[in-house]
Amino acid sequence: MTATITTTPAVVVRKSAAARHATLVTRVLTGLLFTVTGLNGFLNFMPAPDPSTMAPAGVAFTTALYATGYMLQLASGVQLVAGVLLVIGRFVPLALAMLAPMVVNIFLIHVFLEPSGLGIAILVVLAEIGLAWAYRDKFRPMLQAR
Repeated sequence: MTATITTTPAVVVRKSAAARHATLVTRVLTGLLFTVTGLNGFLNFMPAPDPSTMAPAGVAFTTALYATGYMLQLASGVQLVAGVLLVIGRFVPLALAMLAPMVVNIFLIHVFLEPSGLGIAILVVLAEIGLAWAYRDKFRPMLQAR
C-alpha cells in the first residue's frame, strides 16, 4: 500500500511598502517603550509619579504590588526581555504573547484605577493589536483546534 501525499500551495500575501514600514516603526517604538520601562523597574532612572496626584485606588494597587516583593521585578523583567526582542526583531510573536497580559493589565488599570495615562494605554493596546495582526500568520497554528 502506498501513501498519497497532497500539498496545498502556500498562499503568499505581499504587503505594501507602507504596511511593512508601519509594522517596523510600530514594532521598534513599542519595543523601545517596554525596554525603557523594564529597565526603569530595575534602575529607577525615571521619577516616580507623586502619589498625591494619583487616584487612591491606583496608589493602593501599586503599594500591593510593591508589598509582594517580586511582582514588580517580574513585570519589569518580562517588559525588558519582550521589549528587546521587539527592538531586534527576533521572536516577535513570542514577545507579543509575553506582553499581551501585561498590555491588558495596563489598559484595565487605567480604565478602572488610574484614569490618567489612559491615552498612552490605548496607544499601547492598538500597537499590540496591530502587531498581532501583522504577525497573524505566526499565530494561526497555535489557534487551530487539534
